[in-house]
Amino acid sequence: MRTQVGIIGAGPAGLFLAHLLRRAGIDSVVIESRSRADVEGTVRAGVLEHWVTVLMQGLGLGERMLRDGHFHDGITLQWNRQRHHVDIAGLTNGKHVTLYPQHEVLKDLIAGLLAAGNEIIFGAGGTTIRGAGTDTPAIDFRRDGAGPPETVDCDYVVGADGFHGPARQAIPAAHRTEYQKIYPFGWLGILTKAPLSWHELIYSNQQDGFALLSTRSPDVQRMYLQCDPADDIANWPDSRVWENLHARLDTADWSLTEGAIFQKGIIPLRSFVCEPMQYGRLFLAGDAAHIVPPTGAKGLNLAVADVLVLSRALEAQYRRNNPAGLAMYSATCLRRVWKAERFSWYMTTMLHSNDQETDFERRIHVADLDLVRTSESSARSLAENYVGLPFDDRHESG
Repeated sequence: MRTQVGIIGAGPAGLFLAHLLRRAGIDSVVIESRSRADVEGTVRAGVLEHWVTVLMQGLGLGERMLRDGHFHDGITLQWNRQRHHVDIAGLTNGKHVTLYPQHEVLKDLIAGLLAAGNEIIFGAGGTTIRGAGTDTPAIDFRRDGAGPPETVDCDYVVGADGFHGPARQAIPAAHRTEYQKIYPFGWLGILTKAPLSWHELIYSNQQDGFALLSTRSPDVQRMYLQCDPADDIANWPDSRVWENLHARLDTADWSLTEGAIFQKGIIPLRSFVCEPMQYGRLFLAGDAAHIVPPTGAKGLNLAVADVLVLSRALEAQYRRNNPAGLAMYSATCLRRVWKAERFSWYMTTMLHSNDQETDFERRIHVADLDLVRTSESSARSLAENYVGLPFDDRHESG
């Protein structure tokens, strides 16, 4: 097999890149270790920044999102049993975020690619990268996991294969630096069949821990509780989950509406960045290069930002023989990555209880929250980061 760009991973980064390249007239093949059913059936949260929703519409993929997504003009911060509305639309000239689950985004991306004739190889096994540092990189894999070995010869290889994929490991250890922060708490997430309790997301910081009220549909809600990441989910019967959600979200004049819990799990929180995000003709994108705690809602959006930069750089190379964008890909993306890491760290530390912090640090976090309430410039900074920072076309256009 031969293609211009070989993409490993059918997550947001890989699939968005394939669409962007198709729009630019550049061939690509996507190779994914999971089955299509697994990719589309893994339920993941999704808060889309304003520019991502615009991009999806521009790619002709916005029909279901516009019909089924929830468009939010703000978020609610809660502490000391009081609530404060952050008017995102008012602070960002009318921009909003869209709640549309990641697995629904992937369904739209996959259906669009297959309808256009792009190849997605699901269920691939033994995927490895050869010649990343040469002018003739290739991807080796086995179809259906156990078929005969096959090779895709490429001009460029993109590793959009997540934290545990082979792409990052294909960069020699001597050529990469990895930064990581492990948080001493995790999230217990639930999906519940319950009516909408509040008109927007609530981020709550109470003495006994963080909680987040989100939504998936008018009758399915997503909620999270701060917990010990090493805890056993068996220690959290439904009654204990609801008791803690009420304790952290209820106010004097409002109480959370309960429902049947049909999904429950615990996830750890961490921050991670790999530098650089390229080696020879291999480029990393999405979780292969960086991970953010979910508090800032940046994971999917940051992955799409990576491949938007990369698609522009590849188009400049193929159409105008201009390699500048490819040479600067890592440096360009990392400027945005570290800003997203900072914002995610800021939201996470501000909103969670942490036994490893001093009383002084806890008081600083309360002051941060109150600054958002009393300072328009602080509120605007939060809103601009939450809804999605603009692209710096001087550096990101390719």
